[in-house]
Amino acid sequence: MAKKSRTKARSQVGRQQPAGEVGPRQPCPCGSGKRYKACHGAADGAPAPFVSRPFEGLPSECDIVAMRELVPAATAPLTLRDGDRQVQLCTLLPMAAPAMVRDSGEIWLGLQVQHHFGDPARDLGAVLERALQAEAGIVGLTDPPGEGPRLQDLVIGDALDVTVHEGFDFWIADVPETDRAALAAGLEQANSAASPTARLTTVEAAYWTDVGAKEHLRWVMPEPEGPLLDALARLHAAGKDGLVEGSRFVGMFRAHGLLAPVWDLPLGTGPEPLEEPAERFAADLRAALEDTSELTGDERSARSGLANRQVTLR
Repeated sequence: MAKKSRTKARSQVGRQQPAGEVGPRQPCPCGSGKRYKACHGAADGAPAPFVSRPFEGLPSECDIVAMRELVPAATAPLTLRDGDRQVQLCTLLPMAAPAMVRDSGEIWLGLQVQHHFGDPARDLGAVLERALQAEAGIVGLTDPPGEGPRLQDLVIGDALDVTVHEGFDFWIADVPETDRAALAAGLEQANSAASPTARLTTVEAAYWTDVGAKEHLRWVMPEPEGPLLDALARLHAAGKDGLVEGSRFVGMFRAHGLLAPVWDLPLGTGPEPLEEPAERFAADLRAALEDTSELTGDERSARSGLANRQVTLR
């Protein structure tokens, strides 16, 4: 009996998890903290269907993923499909609120929230619909929103105009001076946790950040995972995956169905010296994506190494 169990265990270890697929004992990508088999992979069904690429079809999908997972303080205006209310997409709102209706009537929609109902785009759509009907104050969800419009159904546009802020002072930009003192402590705490961040201008959805001991470039890319891994492996094997002297391509995040390659940078690099190298890397990556030939041995080895250096955020 024991021999049979050991044989079974060895056969299970030998099986490879398909790229992008979540194993039953791995953390659920929804962020609940549960294993997949006990959450959205449960046999009796999950609270809501898990959507692996929820922001697909939204303007600047890659920037939205970065704002939700990587960027401390940033905003971008949204244009409603119906109506002329001003809506601002924000990385984080006070108390991690899902939405706030300001005294001016402007709606702030938060990306970094605690909802884990399976489809963040549906959650955002439900919150936005509620905010459009609400008076000034905080708007959120306490239960799964059920069927209804997703954020993609409520907004239009081809691209977002993302503004990265040094901190969260934008929270009180429209608050009277006499009322700001009561908010000072919370604002100071939030600002102290915000690492300096900048969005590159020559490429899309690439963000430099300084976390104190290191600097990084984190770049959310829209290409499907398989072809992107092949292309990155070709560049790595060719020694063309560096950006500036002393930089190192260290791995990738996987978030909301997209990959975000990460580079370690020498301290003191800053965002400006990355602009031209990032543009050059983007051109090399496009050429590598167009290469449909079989990977060489070195490229296959590089691809295997890259696949093992992925961290799933969502």
